[in-house]
Amino acid sequence: MSRTHRLFQMMQTLRHLPSPVTAAQLAEEMQMSPRTIYRDIEALRSIGAVIDGEAGFGYTLVEDAALPPLAFEDEELEALVLGLRDVAVIGDPALAQAARSALAKIKARVPPRQAHRLQHAVLTAHRFSKPPPVEIDVAALRRATWDEVTVAFDYTDAKQAETRRRVYPLGLVYLDNSNVLMAWCHLRQDYRTFRLDRMRNLQLTDESFRPRRVIMLREHLARLRAEMEKSAADRDF
Repeated sequence: MSRTHRLFQMMQTLRHLPSPVTAAQLAEEMQMSPRTIYRDIEALRSIGAVIDGEAGFGYTLVEDAALPPLAFEDEELEALVLGLRDVAVIGDPALAQAARSALAKIKARVPPRQAHRLQHAVLTAHRFSKPPPVEIDVAALRRATWDEVTVAFDYTDAKQAETRRRVYPLGLVYLDNSNVLMAWCHLRQDYRTFRLDRMRNLQLTDESFRPRRVIMLREHLARLRAEMEKSAADRDF
């Protein structure tokens, strides 16, 4: 196998396997040694591919400079409009503005027929009950999550008990009636979910937990799914 063909095959593998893809997975999939995998990852990065991650934690293909720009099918455009309009309704002010800005940019770059379709889309999003108001800077919390730094905040739980929490922020989830932070809680030494409207006095620290966020978020979600499946099974009995 030529080196060019090998690099192309690696890009295809990174696209299709669930991220992050470990070097061991790539080595098994491509029938190569891990050392060759590490060299090829660096070679792909040197020619423009943006690949996040490192040895021991897996790799994620973020941007592929080899792929041409994609045109949108009509239904893809409808899906984008619906999703962005929903974000404009449920997101914090910064995220809502970003959604509106993204819609304007898409409209300016698609062909005239599709721009008209976007302007007069048959799909929209409306929430009769918006999530409770949030006091913290959610944009700052999102940045901390992306940067994988520990945050601290005051929290009031459902029983009105107040505590000071220090957590690894793993991801934000926008639910029907509230928006929540999924995190690893230092106080409880376990995964926890926090409602954003019950958080106060958010503080970003300089303590990094990179690059564990993706792995921890995956484990957190797996636990939640298991709990939901168990609860559903118990109800069936």
